[in-house]
Amino acid sequence: MSNWATPLATGPVTGSVVIPGSKSASARSLVLAALAQTPATLTGVLDSRDTTLMRAGLTALGAQFVDLDEHRLQVHPIDQAAGGGRVDVGLAGTVLRFLPPVAVLAAEPTQFTGDPGATRRPIAPLLLALTELGATVTPHPSLPFSIAGSSAFAGGEVRIDASSSSQFISALLLAAARYRDGITVRHSGSSLPSRPHIDMTCTMLAQHGVEVDRPDEFTWQVRPGPITAVDAPVEPDLTNAATFLAAAMVTGGQVSTAWPADSVQAGDALANVLAAFGATLTYTDSVAGRQLTVSAPNGVIGTEIDLHQVSELTPVVAALAAVADGPSEIRGVAHIRGHETDRLAALATELDAVGTLVTQTADGLKITPGPRRPAVFHTHADHRMAHAGALIGLVTPGIELDDVSCTTKTLPDFPGLWTRLLHCVA
Repeated sequence: MSNWATPLATGPVTGSVVIPGSKSASARSLVLAALAQTPATLTGVLDSRDTTLMRAGLTALGAQFVDLDEHRLQVHPIDQAAGGGRVDVGLAGTVLRFLPPVAVLAAEPTQFTGDPGATRRPIAPLLLALTELGATVTPHPSLPFSIAGSSAFAGGEVRIDASSSSQFISALLLAAARYRDGITVRHSGSSLPSRPHIDMTCTMLAQHGVEVDRPDEFTWQVRPGPITAVDAPVEPDLTNAATFLAAAMVTGGQVSTAWPADSVQAGDALANVLAAFGATLTYTDSVAGRQLTVSAPNGVIGTEIDLHQVSELTPVVAALAAVADGPSEIRGVAHIRGHETDRLAALATELDAVGTLVTQTADGLKITPGPRRPAVFHTHADHRMAHAGALIGLVTPGIELDDVSCTTKTLPDFPGLWTRLLHCVA
């Protein structure tokens, strides 16, 4: 596989970009449609490796999918009598975590396998929780594993330490209404990262007629009942959009993209992270929807920031910090050591290679910009790392990515989108 030379901006990037559907929202939409009572038609589901794996996994568990056209997908709910088999999670955390709570409803055991890197992704707390609720997991609570339950899986009350991934909570909530007794989930860990992703799950469940009660800050309850099929569009991926908006910041330009006003994603939090680094945010409304335009008239400003709730932005934020006007510190993201790769270690290594001084802390990074130099920016098979390298490459000659294909995880044509945006220079 040959390296990809990242495009170098010849001037301020000024234009607009259309971002495909959210990976997180697509995954939840597919699971909820597969668990619903009747078929649903989804519009704008992301076409990427992660969603392809999710569809294949749900198919193994008894769902059926019909591609109606380029943008619409019909989902026929799971036939439990046909469920069970083999699920390949690839490197997708959503498939690894969202499907075991669905698999416990299948008639036959389900085998879970994945990429070598997936064996390092945290999963044990979720599998132990399912075991406490009555599932059988063999041989050990780590990938690869087999899981079995029954169509009358009881559910009930369970405590789980979700400090390594908020997806553990979301996974249990998504399937809970199909359990005989529903579920009560209590987080028992010291911290809970990416809480907005749990909020997204609760919002989307409510849209499907499933109410999530919150007796306290760390407890969620779902009663048993039907999941209503909903014909609905999938929002654009705002985390991916932030990468393209950041292109305006590092080049002194201006970039616009769709930004839903009442988003199921943490839209305000994501935009405010860019603002902390000097972005000016301008929102406009029209019949076509809401748009966000980002510029950075005073350049990228070094800052201290806690990304505990929006940790997916860490690689792009680290890239912004590498080209800022002074030092920055990222805090609250110790848990991303268990993402597609150890993102803190990977960022420290790759940013150092391009001339940035980086120090790992217990829960983040201290980053001091320095004279940047050409380098091969290794992606570590991580799409967010590739985004970070491409962003630095806009203003640093000679940056190459060793593997741009990993971006298919969430953006099937990242190189094309990125290059087309770079043609929009002032």
